[in-house]
Amino acid sequence: MASARPILLLLPLALGCAAVTCTILMHALPLSATVRFVRREKALGHLGIDLRKDMWVVVRVICYAFVAHLIEMALWAGLFVICGQFSDFPTAYYHSAVNYTSLGYGDIVMSPAWRMLGPLETADGMLLFGVSTAMIFAVIQRLVEARYADLKV
Repeated sequence: MASARPILLLLPLALGCAAVTCTILMHALPLSATVRFVRREKALGHLGIDLRKDMWVVVRVICYAFVAHLIEMALWAGLFVICGQFSDFPTAYYHSAVNYTSLGYGDIVMSPAWRMLGPLETADGMLLFGVSTAMIFAVIQRLVEARYADLKV
């Protein structure tokens, strides 16, 4: 009985690490789209010129990040369904969103064999929210520098 326990831990860890890797790679897409978008706007001379255009840039960057997070939660939800933890995708997605955002209601829990996926998803969400925040901050910093030459570093 004691030898079966490490297998119960290793399978969820391996699948969770694979999901983390997939979400990191998925998150690279909106990050590169953001860089391309901001570079294009800068080349066109649109940055720092008009408050409405600057707001549009920020809104678009935030939307890229938001959609990426929603898709990443869906990936985790799909994994939960595949692992047999939920019979329907909406419940799995709700549970995934609660984990990913580190909200942690605890109203729906996974079986003991798969519960390690919860903390892995939370760590993944926290890291990717940090990456999104850093990107949004970098874009806003570029907009401020473009608009106010005296604030350039």
